[in-house]
Amino acid sequence: MSKNNYPKQFLAALKEIADPARVEEVTRYFHPDPNAGSSDNKILGVSIGKIFPIAKKFVDMPLADVEKLLDSPYYEVRMGAVSIMDFQARAKSTTPEQRKALFDLYVRRHDRINNWDLVDRAAPYVVGGYLADKPRDVLYKLARSRNPWERRTAIVSTYYFIRSNDVDDTFAIAEILVKDKHELVQKGVGSWLREAGKRDQKQLLRFLDKHAGSMSRTTLRYAVEKLPPAQRAKYLG
Repeated sequence: MSKNNYPKQFLAALKEIADPARVEEVTRYFHPDPNAGSSDNKILGVSIGKIFPIAKKFVDMPLADVEKLLDSPYYEVRMGAVSIMDFQARAKSTTPEQRKALFDLYVRRHDRINNWDLVDRAAPYVVGGYLADKPRDVLYKLARSRNPWERRTAIVSTYYFIRSNDVDDTFAIAEILVKDKHELVQKGVGSWLREAGKRDQKQLLRFLDKHAGSMSRTTLRYAVEKLPPAQRAKYLG
């Protein structure tokens, strides 16, 4: 495999398994938003689960080439790009300098990470993993962005912290986003409140006592999903 042609080879690998009959199915995953950066979007017809094994074969792709994938109009190619970034961020052999470069690329080219699942694929390790031992001010800036995918990045990135029983930023960012109008931000906030609540149920209950009456029904349903039935009924009622 010639390293000089990584982006072309990646696109060729996807086109080889693309199925025009699946274009409509794959399109349902994509939710364009006028405030979410670049709007161009084409669908090859590759099931999302089939992209990950191909991305893993290209895990050594230089970030300059990964950025070329992010520039692709094809949704599945951009999914491949963030998957490669995720694999690199998870690798124990990745150096601190490489982790910073991954983080910088993600933040700098967020206009191309323009769907909920592109965020979810990379934000926990590329962003959250990098910030685990650093100041997290950037997440609070993203939480106040006009771009819904940047707001989703702010909450989704905290998953890495939650894994270490570090939930304070999750609740603090959820406080900023608790009345967000975008459904896919609402779902992200509710999901990560639920996950943080598994680690610290008392803090979740305090959050719900304060906000359950004013948050969206979507956020609330996701947030209480794992609570005992009686508590869940109380908040939903």
